[in-house]
Amino acid sequence: MTEKFVIALAGPPFGLKGFIKVRSLSGETDHLLKLDSVVVSQGEKERRLVIEEKMLSGAFVLMRFAGINSPEEAKALNGAKLLAGRDEAAPLRDGEFYIEDLKGLDVVAVGEGAEGGEGETLGQITDVLEGGGGELVEVRLLSGDLKLVPFRDEFFGEISPQKGRAYLKKRWILE
Repeated sequence: MTEKFVIALAGPPFGLKGFIKVRSLSGETDHLLKLDSVVVSQGEKERRLVIEEKMLSGAFVLMRFAGINSPEEAKALNGAKLLAGRDEAAPLRDGEFYIEDLKGLDVVAVGEGAEGGEGETLGQITDVLEGGGGELVEVRLLSGDLKLVPFRDEFFGEISPQKGRAYLKKRWILE
């Protein structure tokens, strides 16, 4: 399982002291306010920055990092990904998963539409995307085709990162 996650995105500068607007990818902010440092990823480069100040501002968290003291310096971080360890990410509730833990799971047919192929591997989850009505799971079928499946209880049964499997209830959704 992945031990480092993208937990937020750095936005534009805020104010004159080098603060940046940080948008949480989970929608929750409490875990961001507890951080003392964060790994900032820009392209292939990663570096750990110490957080000197942080505060909540509406849906955003404002952060100022050590060594970044002006809007011009802060602007260089716009669009960067903020990474943190599993223990620093937003806590999960029952039935929730980190997207990184879903990537790579085998999609296995069970129940309705399994047609005697109970347990048949159909493909693999390659990504989870935000759709208008909720998350969509991108599945690469064994044929190589990509399909999007709504990540809802009516389509998926048990999700088991430990077993490396996501059980699909309705095979027809991949047609």
